[in-house]
Amino acid sequence: MSLDTVKNAEQTPDAAQPWAELGLKEDEYARIREILGRRPTGAELAMYSVMWSEHCSYKSSKVHLKQFGQKKPAAGTPGADAMLVGIGENAGVVDVGQGYAVTFKVESHNHPSYIEPYQGAATGIGGIVRDILAMGARPVAVMDPLRFGAADHPDTRRVLPGIVAGIGGYGNCLGLPNIGGEVVFDSCYQGNPLVNALCVGVMKHEDIHLAQASGAGNKVVLYGARTGGDGIGGVSVLASETFDDTKPAKRPAVQVGDPFQEKLLIECTLEIFREKLVKGIQDLGGAGLSCATSELASAGSGGMRIDLDTVHLRDHTLSPEEILMSESQERMCAIVEPDKVARFLEICEKWDVIANVIGEVTDGERLEIFWHGELVVDVPPRTVAHEGPTYERPYARPSWQDALQADAPTAERLARPTTGEGLKADLLKVASHPNQASKSWITDQYDRYVLGNTVLSVGEDSGMIRIDEETNLGVSVATDGNGRYAKLDPYTGAQLALAEAYRNVAAGGAKPLAVSDCLNFGSPEDPDVMWQFAEATRGLADACLTLGTPVTGGNVSLYNQTGEVAIHPTPVVAVLGVIDDVTRRTPVAFAEEGQLLYLLGDTADELGGSAWSQVVHDHLGGLPPKVDLERERLLGEILISASRDGMIDAAHDLSDGGLGQALVESCLKGGHGARIVVPEGMDPFVLLFSESAGRAVVAVPRSEELRFNDMCTARGLPAARIGVVDGDSLDVQGQFTVSLAELKDAHTGVIEALLA
Repeated sequence: MSLDTVKNAEQTPDAAQPWAELGLKEDEYARIREILGRRPTGAELAMYSVMWSEHCSYKSSKVHLKQFGQKKPAAGTPGADAMLVGIGENAGVVDVGQGYAVTFKVESHNHPSYIEPYQGAATGIGGIVRDILAMGARPVAVMDPLRFGAADHPDTRRVLPGIVAGIGGYGNCLGLPNIGGEVVFDSCYQGNPLVNALCVGVMKHEDIHLAQASGAGNKVVLYGARTGGDGIGGVSVLASETFDDTKPAKRPAVQVGDPFQEKLLIECTLEIFREKLVKGIQDLGGAGLSCATSELASAGSGGMRIDLDTVHLRDHTLSPEEILMSESQERMCAIVEPDKVARFLEICEKWDVIANVIGEVTDGERLEIFWHGELVVDVPPRTVAHEGPTYERPYARPSWQDALQADAPTAERLARPTTGEGLKADLLKVASHPNQASKSWITDQYDRYVLGNTVLSVGEDSGMIRIDEETNLGVSVATDGNGRYAKLDPYTGAQLALAEAYRNVAAGGAKPLAVSDCLNFGSPEDPDVMWQFAEATRGLADACLTLGTPVTGGNVSLYNQTGEVAIHPTPVVAVLGVIDDVTRRTPVAFAEEGQLLYLLGDTADELGGSAWSQVVHDHLGGLPPKVDLERERLLGEILISASRDGMIDAAHDLSDGGLGQALVESCLKGGHGARIVVPEGMDPFVLLFSESAGRAVVAVPRSEELRFNDMCTARGLPAARIGVVDGDSLDVQGQFTVSLAELKDAHTGVIEALLA
């Protein structure tokens, strides 16, 4: 096949091009021709198609995402004042005090993980780690919010072990602790498992790096793994046969990861940062070199010239289109001043990392790419990276929404237990369901203590990392998202996701500061789905404004559906908090007999979307729990103050499964039972299974009871004493007693049995 150069494109304006096969719409192709004043070359067409894909351009979602900027908390709120880098960079950066900055972000790798579970999940971890590294930070921890299809479905047996092994295999090899996440099973995710990955990194303020190419004459250095054919089409429909039908059918669309190469890349990059050798840096993830060059050039002061012949390849049959589109992993692109290139390359050689100068920054306004001396790309870089199409997709409240909400889980609709034995049976059913049962089979495959700074991790409300060994300064992160709530009401469901993550961070004693989100939805071409997306983003933006926690960045994953059936709308929200002294953190375990148990917040008959309605009746209907964001803020302040001042020794937020599930988890974690008294006038069923928001259960030392009560009373937070840590059973007085041994039997071994 002859090379399609810019000159050739000018001379053959009517040549047929595979724009539709590459996922472009007819009007998008026409716009590209209008931008260039000619037809695009094959390489240009490939670049535009992948950079204008939904994954890279956010073309269906950005009209809604702009709310996160429009509604960001005002200056003077802790979250706003802490923001150092916001939306638009590889990851957000937050000031956590003592000269430290923390960067964090959650992203998705959903579709690749269904096709090839191990590599899809592994490279999801690798990609998010490089995003954090590109900001100038040392990655210090990862988390993984996961969603799978029905736990007993045969395909779950195929997908789950591979995904878990990929996350553990890659993260463990990097030496990064996995400090938390979620695992949820629901048939709506059967053909579309969600693999969201989060990474946290730490640096000093002066070490922040941005993705921009400035300074004419500065060199563009590509370093890391060799470029191969893997990953082509990973973020669009691009495949090599589009360019040359004589080659094998398709390059693999799922990237192949090498964590040992990434570990070398991390240490090499951090040494390069320490010696201040780069002016700008970008990791190569989705869209590969196309994305890195166009984004660096468009964010900088001028143009860029690239020579593809200098790219280090592992497959020398690759065409220029394929080199530009390859999503081979473990690669970075840096902008380096000429007099620093030699030292840059020297450090790369020390770490056994391949590096080549592949181009330079120019004083023009074009991205020019050459192959064998011929110009194959000549484009304005902003039109590739930032000025893609923007769609205002039609959306409307689904015709079935009212009927779904009307189908409330009332006592008349769903039979409720009326005896102690019935309550006990339902408690054990909920505790033994894969969604609430122990995830130790999964989490034991992850190293949670490597690096020696893990304070809280798996089984706690949040993950917590110490970032200064002398002062004990630390950060806490929690991820949450309930697709059942969001299906019932996407606006409220998104706010509940934020509220729970906020509450989880506060329950550990950390002050919530900022948010990252991963918005997982079905097809944007479905008005029902776009309504869900519009409502969820509106709800999340409103809640972030109220709580003073700005969105620092995140990810949107669309087209998560099989045929006409979309997943539940699943906005996953990550909240980052800061704690001045990690030795004062609060765990969930009831660790000392005699401590008093207090229920904080108000409990109402709220079971819409609840674990009980799912487990016992396989029901989804009604409305999710109400959200009171001011109450969430007050509860958070009480939990943080009580933790800091030694008034509580354990705290557990109430969410999936309600108080009953929280008691099961805290008792088993601490190895101590509890005696619970049902408050006068309270329905025992509602007490145990309601999922009202804005609540927590805390263990208070007897010596601190008066002080704790006085604080709650003064601040206006309802606090009811409901029992005491005691014995080796969970005893709900007047109703039932269940031994810790029986609870453990129900709660553990569930995942293993399903996968056997």
